[in-house]
Amino acid sequence: MTIEETAGWLQAHDRFLILTHVRPDGDTVGCAAALCGALRQIGKTAYVLANPELTATCADYVTCYHAPEDYIPECIVSTDVASLGLLPENAAPYRKHIDLAIDHHPSYEGFAKAACLQSDKAAAGEIVYALVCALSVMTPQIATALYCAVSTDTGCFVYNNTTANTHRVAAALIEAGCDVQGVNKRHFRTKSQARIALESAILSAVEYHDSGRIAVVTVPQALLRSVGAGADDAEEIASMAGVIEGVDCALTIRELADGESKISLRTGARINATEACRLLGGGGHAQAAGATLNCSLEEAKRRALEAIAQVALPDV
Repeated sequence: MTIEETAGWLQAHDRFLILTHVRPDGDTVGCAAALCGALRQIGKTAYVLANPELTATCADYVTCYHAPEDYIPECIVSTDVASLGLLPENAAPYRKHIDLAIDHHPSYEGFAKAACLQSDKAAAGEIVYALVCALSVMTPQIATALYCAVSTDTGCFVYNNTTANTHRVAAALIEAGCDVQGVNKRHFRTKSQARIALESAILSAVEYHDSGRIAVVTVPQALLRSVGAGADDAEEIASMAGVIEGVDCALTIRELADGESKISLRTGARINATEACRLLGGGGHAQAAGATLNCSLEEAKRRALEAIAQVALPDV
């Protein structure tokens, strides 16, 4: 559906429940909070399903919208969710009943009855921004949640997914009264001592492959425990190795608490991250994608490097 069609659909329905994805980032949380706030502004009943993995960094945007346990929705909406496998366990009762998906991933799997999909957008927040404008209900609180969405999914506007539209949206959100300084300080200019220790340990053990063009970072649970790092401290580690000179593919493999391995790829034009991660059962964007494998860190590294080699463009 177009923005206008989606806005009309939202106006025609009521009693919404909004879903976010596992290991929720600023985009999925910011979009859910902004959409929920906008729906309430037009007189709708709307809540966000509490995400058990929500971190303290993003909690302030959305906890005021969390659904009570006895809430019975009529319409289920997902924000920034590309596949049903990315929904948290407490969303299981709703997986086959999602009415609308709002997403920007080219790998979106078409699970909802309807979708507002714009894969050219750097963040789902750009799509929700357009929806909020169509509903004419922008407030400083909604603008702040959306600024969190677009800024975090672009690394504060430095990732190569950032477009002119991203900057236009950010400027409009600032003009609407978003707490730009607060969001920037929280997400980009504050690091715990545990995070500093984690970064030091990670960067001291980077592996290089393919003549130094691929940098591999592994993050075992034992390392997180040794430096006292929690979920907040481990956010956005996937972008760390990408700043190393000569690297055009940053592969980050993090051991999850259940023994699975979470792969994150950040790449340049030579390697399509979506295609590589699709070989591993995941997906995402051309230059930022991920997958979760039920195997050890070493096995995950082997499989990921094989997938990268399969999709890498030949040297010219």
